[in-house]
Amino acid sequence: MDDSVLVNKKPASLVRRKIVWKQIRRHWQFYLLILLPLLYLITFKYVPMFGALIAFKEYNVIKGILGSPWAGMKYFELFFKNPQFWTLIKNTLAISFYGLAVGFPAPIILALALNEIRGGLFKRTVQMVTYAPYFISTVVMVSMIILLLSPRLGVVNHLLGLAGIGEINFLGDPGLFRSIFVWSDVWQHTGYAAVIYLAALAGVDPTLYEAAKVDGASRLQKIGHVDLPGILPTAVILLILNVGNIMSLGFEKIYLMQNPLNLMTSEIIATYVYKIGLLNANFSFASAVGLFNSVVNLLLLVTVNAVAKRISSSSLW
Repeated sequence: MDDSVLVNKKPASLVRRKIVWKQIRRHWQFYLLILLPLLYLITFKYVPMFGALIAFKEYNVIKGILGSPWAGMKYFELFFKNPQFWTLIKNTLAISFYGLAVGFPAPIILALALNEIRGGLFKRTVQMVTYAPYFISTVVMVSMIILLLSPRLGVVNHLLGLAGIGEINFLGDPGLFRSIFVWSDVWQHTGYAAVIYLAALAGVDPTLYEAAKVDGASRLQKIGHVDLPGILPTAVILLILNVGNIMSLGFEKIYLMQNPLNLMTSEIIATYVYKIGLLNANFSFASAVGLFNSVVNLLLLVTVNAVAKRISSSSLW
């Protein structure tokens, strides 16, 4: 290679490096702002990935991760042959898709409805009432559900008794568990999720509304032709993220709502990993199940992103 080319390349790289450092010094406040979140991701998200090696080893606490002997795909095979495998998959997917089908359109509908209200006390009250449940902790939320649905002391069963209907053990009925979990989740998170769509609606060009008004469009037509296209990119991104978390249900809430009566529909991969890994100290098997769960989520995320990119112009990458 010509020496002149190498000489020219070196100064060019140095110039680019100087430009980068100059930009960093000029905007150091922004880099400082992202420093803590970046450290959080590295410390609690990326560094723990090293522990995934446990899934392929006969992990021994004394020998450590590197000192433990290799087990290959042994624990993955054990999980796939486990009699509970399909039950866990079915329960996880059933609750996830149920929650997605109900929980995804709910904040969109709420945001569109609030957008039609032009200010006033009523709008602010609705926003506060729907947004406030998001700040209730999971433990308090489950306690409220148990108290409200208690067979003897619950308010719901008390009202059913006044209506001449017998007591119902809601949390003891496996067929009702999914509905209780999903609809309580919708009540808790819809108001918070609607804020994102309200922000997207605030960015819609006002001239589009004026044009729709001049054309004589009704409210429903305005929603269909102006509001929905305006929030479509945001909705697509959130849908991709939600589908990418299909296999990652909230462990805490389901675990706290579980009991021996509803276990056949409430046992999911997350709770199974906790019981096998921590309670039974079978760390390698639990890590294999958790890694399988993460890989499925990754495949779903990539697939849905590719489909969204092909159908619409919005995607994560």
